[in-house]
Amino acid sequence: MFDMIISTMTQGFIYALLAYGIYITYKILDFPDLTVDGSFPLGAAVTAVLLVRGVNPYLTLLAAAAVGAVAGLCTGLIHVKCRVRDLLAGIITMTGLYSINLQIAGSNLTVERAIDTIFTAPPVMAVLGDTTLMVRKFIISFLLAVLGKIIMDLYLKTKSGLLLRAVGNNAALVTTLAKDKGNMKILGLVIANAFVALSGAVVCHEQRAFSATMGTGQMVFGLAAVIIGSTIFKKFDFVKGTTAVVVGSVLYKACIQVAINLGLPANLLKLITSVLFLVVLVLGNATGKEKADA
Repeated sequence: MFDMIISTMTQGFIYALLAYGIYITYKILDFPDLTVDGSFPLGAAVTAVLLVRGVNPYLTLLAAAAVGAVAGLCTGLIHVKCRVRDLLAGIITMTGLYSINLQIAGSNLTVERAIDTIFTAPPVMAVLGDTTLMVRKFIISFLLAVLGKIIMDLYLKTKSGLLLRAVGNNAALVTTLAKDKGNMKILGLVIANAFVALSGAVVCHEQRAFSATMGTGQMVFGLAAVIIGSTIFKKFDFVKGTTAVVVGSVLYKACIQVAINLGLPANLLKLITSVLFLVVLVLGNATGKEKADA
């Protein structure tokens, strides 16, 4: 039981990085960014290839975030500069990234046990060497989630972060401040997909593998995590959105784990995910309606 709880929370913290990206596009920009399903495996593909070639595991995280940022930049340019609708811009980039991921790492790539990851690298072993691999994964994923939250919170307090928020709430205000709302959208997509690709990189480190299909459904997961967290803490103004996202990610992973433990086949995981997402949406809409009626 203890191992299951630790494992579930570890997964929740890792995917919280992805949910940070969805939080930017969905809650802040109001942008349905399907690039996520392509940038997530992109980060994993780049990470797997670099690990196999002996690159420092910590540098692979930076590389993954960088390529994710480029993916977000492509979507932003297609939407803003080419005047393609937001949904279609994301679909175009996502589709292109599928082929790019295949070119980078093939359909599957496994990282051998002898290769160090962020969970087994010498600095980590020097500090946490007496702990089990499961505990090391939990601690490091927690630290990454906290670090991502701190970076997000600090950025959103800056002038650029406030302008980014304004783009989603009142784009006309950004224009009156002599700022280009299109450029702010592009920046938001760059940051969001950097987080998403970083999450894919950490998943690659954790699973020691890349699969071309691992991005399928990640958009749904991220949205569910954001909506769950937002719904739970709707009445608590003192709780930051990033904190709600982390809680939502952990709870959503816990729901999936419970469903599997009840005997549902693992090959129905995507179906379970979609059904849970539907339930979350329905409950969220019902809560909003009750509040409006009151």
